[in-house]
Amino acid sequence: MKSIKLLGISIFLLALGIFTIGVTLSTHTLNDQALASVTKEHHRMMIKEQAGEVFNKEYGSNLAFVAALKPILKKTKEALDKASGVDPDNGVWNATTLPEGVAEWDYRMSDYDIKSYLFSLTKKSSGGLLPNNAWLFFFLTFILGTVGALIYMSPDLKTIPGIKHNGIYHSPSQSGLRPVWQLALVAGVLIGTLVVVLQNGAMFWLIGTIVITSLIVGIIYMWEKRERKKPLALPSSSTKNGWIGILLGTYLITFYIVLYFYPYYLTNWVLLVEPIKMAISGGAEASEWFLYGFLYCVAMLVMGVRMIIKYRHNRYQLIRTGSVLFFQLSFAFIIPEILGRFNNPALDLKTAWPLDYSFFYDYRLEQLSSNSNYFLGMNVGTMLLVWGLILSFIFIPLFTYIYGKRWYCSWVCGCGGLAETLGDPFRQQSDKSLRAWRVERFVIHGVMVLAIVMSFMVWYTYQYGEAQILGFNSYDVRSWYGFMIGSMFAGIVGTGFYPMMGNRAWCRFGCPLAAILGLVQRFKSRFRITTNGGQCISCGNCSTYCEMGIDVRAYAQRGQDIVRSSCVGCGVCSAVCPRGVLRLENSSEDINERTTQVRTIHISMDDVKIL
Repeated sequence: MKSIKLLGISIFLLALGIFTIGVTLSTHTLNDQALASVTKEHHRMMIKEQAGEVFNKEYGSNLAFVAALKPILKKTKEALDKASGVDPDNGVWNATTLPEGVAEWDYRMSDYDIKSYLFSLTKKSSGGLLPNNAWLFFFLTFILGTVGALIYMSPDLKTIPGIKHNGIYHSPSQSGLRPVWQLALVAGVLIGTLVVVLQNGAMFWLIGTIVITSLIVGIIYMWEKRERKKPLALPSSSTKNGWIGILLGTYLITFYIVLYFYPYYLTNWVLLVEPIKMAISGGAEASEWFLYGFLYCVAMLVMGVRMIIKYRHNRYQLIRTGSVLFFQLSFAFIIPEILGRFNNPALDLKTAWPLDYSFFYDYRLEQLSSNSNYFLGMNVGTMLLVWGLILSFIFIPLFTYIYGKRWYCSWVCGCGGLAETLGDPFRQQSDKSLRAWRVERFVIHGVMVLAIVMSFMVWYTYQYGEAQILGFNSYDVRSWYGFMIGSMFAGIVGTGFYPMMGNRAWCRFGCPLAAILGLVQRFKSRFRITTNGGQCISCGNCSTYCEMGIDVRAYAQRGQDIVRSSCVGCGVCSAVCPRGVLRLENSSEDINERTTQVRTIHISMDDVKIL
């Protein structure tokens, strides 16, 4: 079995290595063909003029090509501004100097144009080893990596079904980080965020980040000071730092940073999946977001197989894993691509507001309202808009009342699906302390309030055309939220921290939809996990495997039902319990009477004999 696992991991690491260095295995030449395919007419002429000797020069990698292209695009922007009569001191535009019949932004170049051209020109100018052998490298990366991972997992089928710890707290890949290093990691990401903001000159982003972070940290500090003698005291831990997990986490964090802010370095990876994009969408070219969606689905499928093997003794886990895979592949990947193929908005049909924080953005609403396609006599854009509203404001609270937040967070949500599959090896790293729980409550509900306020401001601007609301510009607020919460928190922290701090950091501390569902579950839902304390042997399996940081054992020992708002009802605590102490239930109407009858020993005076 060890030799088979060694073979599997070797094949997987080989594929991962080829995939990683693949970003550099290309040559690039800026020529007329590349310019004509992606640039506007006036931009094209000026880029060619500013390129000079760089034009038609071949570069040995996209790293070198991007380094040469960036200053050219910046000089092109300055030259177009100058030609169009823009005052460099105050940015005022003089329309009289433009060619007749040409609009301002058809002539001038924006910062968005620069970022877009960096990606599209790098991609269109590609040649060399990987671009000319895309199918070969697709096999050497995606296919070979998947085969290697499945070979590595296959010996587990021969083991006895059930949960075995197998040294997870001492594994170099699964033991995570000590608390002090976790704090250092969070501080490092925050400082890095501020550095990025400073480099981009977004003063509102900088001030907003400092103010909101200081406010939340201050509230947590004061609450901790009231609750404990030592505010924010870190618990002692004998857990070793998992060096393999640190490397994997660093890889994931780096990937997300490049994906969000420097996607032009990933063009070779995009070329690997472009034939698949064209086949599904009818000829449309792939972007970095299609690459991300494809990687997302592959990771969930492969690690979903691992979940099925690991929890094959539990029917609930098998069905739940199948559910999240189905919704990710269909509602989030295939159906949006099919919608886009027929010129419809390519929306993820399972993501609800406020997790989908851009749902009320003006461009989204205009895209939906202006769609002219019909299906079964109804406008497709209107159907999608109505579906999003029904999902967010009717289905979500109704189903949560009946089934708890598990119906969405553990059965439907793509974020939860990735956490449950790719993140399952790291679920034991979630902090189970009361300190972490107190921090969690303030952070996640703070993000929820921010999401609601931001969405209201965006809707108000769309409805009344007024961007200034109580002294704040709604466009600045939404751009800050997209950067800080949508990119940094949900992506970089939410997934990159899996190997170092557990697999549900985003769901537990950041997701605004999870916060809303949690409030419904805590006070109105019929769902809870019931416990039979008389059978608990205090083995701790339930707490070990709780990804949401709940000390389940403490509830089980007291025979107390678990109704925590953070519980996503994944059921793993029940699956790993050797005594059947925990049970997931949906009906709570008679919970007090029913549990009293089951768990209490009743003695009547008729049964008492006085000796």
